[in-house]
Amino acid sequence: MKTIKTLGETFGLAALLSVTAFAGAEAHVTFLDREAKQESTILATLQVPHGCDSKATTEVRVKLPEGFVFAKPQPKAGWELEVIKGDYQKTYDNHGDKVKTGAIEVRWKNGNLSDDFYDTFVIQGKVSGVEAGTSLAFPVTQMCGDTVEAWDQVAKEGGDAHGMKSPAPLLKVVAGEDHGHDHADMAGMDMSAMAGAAAPAGDTVKAGDLEISGGFAKAMLPGQPVGGGFFTVKNNGQTDDRLVSVSSPAAGEVQIHEMVTKDNVMRMRQLKDGIAIGAGETVKLQPGNLHLMFQKVKTLFKQGDTVPVTLTFEKAGKVDLVLRVLSAQGK
Repeated sequence: MKTIKTLGETFGLAALLSVTAFAGAEAHVTFLDREAKQESTILATLQVPHGCDSKATTEVRVKLPEGFVFAKPQPKAGWELEVIKGDYQKTYDNHGDKVKTGAIEVRWKNGNLSDDFYDTFVIQGKVSGVEAGTSLAFPVTQMCGDTVEAWDQVAKEGGDAHGMKSPAPLLKVVAGEDHGHDHADMAGMDMSAMAGAAAPAGDTVKAGDLEISGGFAKAMLPGQPVGGGFFTVKNNGQTDDRLVSVSSPAAGEVQIHEMVTKDNVMRMRQLKDGIAIGAGETVKLQPGNLHLMFQKVKTLFKQGDTVPVTLTFEKAGKVDLVLRVLSAQGK
């Protein structure tokens, strides 16, 4: 007997097949915006849509192509961050400075992104010295515990990448001009900006033998999920102390982080045990080293504003401090 489908069933099946085809086409790691103008600074936003064989993603590694330079990854709450540095094939101009080395790979590690969710991983960088029409490939290694998924296939010039099982994310370079400082150039708490000069000293407060001064934060831009804070603690006493936690009404959570560069690898990690303040010692939270990370910020930090924080020390107790908000570049 011949089965006759109703018109509604036919349209429903067609819609289901269309959605399924679309989901399959977008099942790999891609960029949110797949085009970038020549000589522009962009926020390259990678989308990771699923885990590996239903397992949670625990690490994402991204290799940066030649022509994507001065790269600065965006930290993510709950993930450790590593930046691998190396030599460029060419020399690039960075506001008058000749630069031959920089980030060549970025790794977000020890996270836990369930297969039920997707997330984005952002790298700020400049597209430089690349001809219009060129596609820059960013090979990605997605790790889910012992399971590894490599998104690294690149079609030959003029070839079709649609039939590939594991294509590398691509950025197509289109014609454009450099109009000076892009908005992305000022985007928040990036790794390189945190290597700038320390801020002018702010108000000084005391807690027991501790003296806290020079507090400042960095301005944030729309879309930036985290903020950075810094200050100096001087222990004038003869007893060791420890900064154990920080809170602020401006954020849902404030974490204490450390950034260390060793063997050309920059690593950032949360210090869950806080920071030791030895007797007679001065400890600086400053760009490129120890710092506060503001998570779930309620209102973006704007230059000229202030951010109140409460520092809790093991022995000196609690003390309130106000951070002055400077520019994103710490000037």
